[in-house]
Amino acid sequence: MDLQSAREIGAGLAAIGVAGAGVGIGSVFAALVSTIGRNPASRSHVFGLGMLGFALAEATGLFALLMAFMILFG
Repeated sequence: MDLQSAREIGAGLAAIGVAGAGVGIGSVFAALVSTIGRNPASRSHVFGLGMLGFALAEATGLFALLMAFMILFG
């Protein structure tokens, strides 16, 4: 196996983290909608926590994408 093939395989494996971030973001927003639906008065408190969870899940996806690009083009 040559170096270019190894880079492409490594970048593909690193990009799997982006799918995990998508699942995490979906889970965060599903819990947020469910919580607000059960208790609308808690929206002001729960919404900030939901946005924090979204940001952390999105950051892991961006880090995985960054690693994939660094492997592929580095």
